[in-house]
Amino acid sequence: MRWLSRRSVEQKPATPVSSMRSFSGLMAAYWRSKKWLEAWGLTSVIIILTALSALASVWFAEVSGQLVSAIALLHRPENPATLRTILESAATLAAIVVLKDVGFIAVRHYFSTTLHRRWRAWLDQRFNDALLDSNHTHYHIQHGATHAIPPKISVPDNIDQRVQESIKGMAGGAIGVAMGIAGVLLSLVFVGRKIVETSAPIDGLPFFGGYGSAFLTLVAVIAYVPIATFVATKLGGVLQVLDNTMQRAEGSYRGALNTLLHNSFYTAAASGEIAQKGIHKRRYLDIDRTWARLNKLVSGYMAFELFYNFLGSRIVAYAPGLLPYVDNEISLQVYITGAELANALIIDCSWFIHVMPDISTLKANSGRLTELARAIEDVQRPREFYARTGLSELRYSTQDPKLGLTLNDLELMHEGDDVPFVRTGKHHFKPGEWTLLVGESGSGKSSLFKAINGLWPHGRGTTILPEGVRSLYAAQDVNLPPVSLKELICMPDLVEAHSDVDVAVALTKAGLAEFASDLDQEGRNGHSWDQLLSGGQKQKIILARILLLRPGLLFLDESTSALDPDATVAFHQAIKDACPSATVISIMHDATPPISSTGKSFYDSVITIADGTTRKEPLADTKGGPVGPARVKPAAKTGEREDVRPRSSGQG
Repeated sequence: MRWLSRRSVEQKPATPVSSMRSFSGLMAAYWRSKKWLEAWGLTSVIIILTALSALASVWFAEVSGQLVSAIALLHRPENPATLRTILESAATLAAIVVLKDVGFIAVRHYFSTTLHRRWRAWLDQRFNDALLDSNHTHYHIQHGATHAIPPKISVPDNIDQRVQESIKGMAGGAIGVAMGIAGVLLSLVFVGRKIVETSAPIDGLPFFGGYGSAFLTLVAVIAYVPIATFVATKLGGVLQVLDNTMQRAEGSYRGALNTLLHNSFYTAAASGEIAQKGIHKRRYLDIDRTWARLNKLVSGYMAFELFYNFLGSRIVAYAPGLLPYVDNEISLQVYITGAELANALIIDCSWFIHVMPDISTLKANSGRLTELARAIEDVQRPREFYARTGLSELRYSTQDPKLGLTLNDLELMHEGDDVPFVRTGKHHFKPGEWTLLVGESGSGKSSLFKAINGLWPHGRGTTILPEGVRSLYAAQDVNLPPVSLKELICMPDLVEAHSDVDVAVALTKAGLAEFASDLDQEGRNGHSWDQLLSGGQKQKIILARILLLRPGLLFLDESTSALDPDATVAFHQAIKDACPSATVISIMHDATPPISSTGKSFYDSVITIADGTTRKEPLADTKGGPVGPARVKPAAKTGEREDVRPRSSGQG
């Protein structure tokens, strides 16, 4: 059930994710939003703590040099160091480590994870708002063509995975990358300046004067880090491809599991467990193969990273200061301090290498999100969106509500076809008129309902809706989301719009009085209402919703298929009493329409779909006999096909 969307196709409003269709837009959106103060406040704290951490690296290098020098001078006769000096240096070094690791890095972790949590929540809301808009984007984005030529319509796979896992992974990865970049820049400022201050001249490099060792350190870092970074980049590119493949494989497997759980009854009834196990086996085989390749590459990358760390911290860091130390240009303390500073600089500048797997994951996640944002933006004008794969000229307008509903020459087509499978001609439905829609299975009854409600992609013609009249579409398959019973009855309104008394009265009139005391519950004994209620009870939930909201335009797609004859009569009578002026169009699987207790049919007219065309006539012309497929000619076999497109549940 839903409000009809009558947005002008000439407009393409910005969606909540319009600015996130590129990597840069996705990264900057939160910091440019109404939450900018929160975003920039947390970012500023993280940058300050990162700067303090870099400064602590300088302190650590200086005190490390003092400690090593004190130990070396402990037994030297001239100017010997004392045990007290060594202990003081060791205590200072320990205090610096505690300050850096606990006071700076651990606290920074808290603020960075807080930023991660807030950013993820903001992105999650944006994508949910974009998917669940009045344009029914969530519906169109899943039912676009998959083989349009050209341009191809983007139909993103595993939307649930993108909104859940990709947002989480992208936000965390981006924050880590940003902190790494900030760490490199701040390390260059603080550590680099200290390297220059402690520099010493080197024979053979007179041009640099007293900055010879600083120059060698810079050359060592510039030569060592980029070469290793190049190797890491190549490996990271392969990692990114495998990460993308892994995410798609995981999403497909989870999708198969979700489908099983959702259709568990049908699988059990058909004894389809063996076929379902085959599906799961094939899906998981894709995961296992990709995982095996990923494990090999990650193991190789780990070996490369460990060797790189050893070479950098023990060879490259100590080499530049060795010459001036051998030439007695600097003391042991200055040499150790310089080596520790060089090691800190190498570590910080090597951040890119250490996080390359994370960067590849970040690229994969951000790519899936920007692809989803582009697809969301792509379907904001559904008629133009579907026009790429077939004729899409179904138009909608409004008229005085006293004139009811009018269909002007609707022609419905399938994707890629130019021959309609249903033609309606001109039909008018007055306020208060009840019409039965009948036809053979696959003749296009549900497709016609979808077209009137703006949920069919291809065809031409005009639907003229009564202006300002609430329209509700009750589909055959009732899926109840896991919300409270009151929310189920009030949809699409907010629960605050209706009192508990009104909702309880609607439930009672629908024949569900035993549940009137459970309005604020999402189910019973750990089970949702969708799991607890039978098919007939679910259809009575829809009846309660109709009785509460009292629509002026109502579409019933086999809404009594799970009810017995007496309950079907009660269903119709309740609507007749509560909505006397409503225009009702109904699809029923019974050949004979229900009769009220007074012996009068609830329906005034019947539309028959036969040979791809519709015919509307007063119900009296049926002579009281069946009005279903028993009266109509078999559907023509010239290009017609069963409507196998997924139904829109219409139940919110």
